[in-house]
Amino acid sequence: MRTNGLARMALAVAACSALSACVTLPPNSPRPPQDPWESWNRGVYKFNDKLDRAVAKPLAKTYVRVVPHPIRTGVSNFFANLDMTTVMLNDALQGKIKAAGTDLGRLLLNTTLGIGGILDPASSAGLDHNHEDFGLTLGHWGVHAGPFLELPLLGPSDCRDAPAKVVDTYTNPRQYISNDYVRYGLWLPALIDARAALLPLDDTIQHAFDPYAFVRDAFLSRRAYLITGKSPEEPLIDPDADMSPAPGGPSIATPPPPK
Repeated sequence: MRTNGLARMALAVAACSALSACVTLPPNSPRPPQDPWESWNRGVYKFNDKLDRAVAKPLAKTYVRVVPHPIRTGVSNFFANLDMTTVMLNDALQGKIKAAGTDLGRLLLNTTLGIGGILDPASSAGLDHNHEDFGLTLGHWGVHAGPFLELPLLGPSDCRDAPAKVVDTYTNPRQYISNDYVRYGLWLPALIDARAALLPLDDTIQHAFDPYAFVRDAFLSRRAYLITGKSPEEPLIDPDADMSPAPGGPSIATPPPPK
């Protein structure tokens, strides 16, 4: 019953986003080749931004203000450790056997000596923290990203990465926790922790001349970089940026730049 209720809630949110999902563009406005659905995407971005400003960002700022930094670090370590199964499996699927072994070592060391991943002894031991998901695996296999796609609640994506998120869900241990209260209870702190990590980017995005285009281009360049290992041909600098906040802000799930 709880699952059906959550499904109905998700459908309701998606329906609300669809009502505001189309933004009218100027008749002669050029359409970027990677964003043929720009009108729809901008509408969803606007919905995500409003929800972010009303809910996600205030929660993240309160979390950072109230919770001490060492505890926040432990929370981030815990969720990063849960994601290691996804990272490890996708390293293996890409033929990165050495990286998969490193990920397995991180998972075992942090889960045991790190008290369930709260601590990070693996980094002190020199085990690199890799970042992989099934969307990157598909890209490694030669699957083209396709058009850009702004997802309700989830933020920037594309036609390759959006369905790949479903696969990533089933390679995360949270999916197999039998207690519904524990399984669903982990989502809120995970989302707040992820949004808190993006707070330093807010000012840059809000001062962009076109926040939507800036986020879109940053996302596409980042994903291409993670697949090819090559930097974008042109730097991600907004030539029209000014010092006045633009009306649009960051999406809920705007990704950080590559490290």
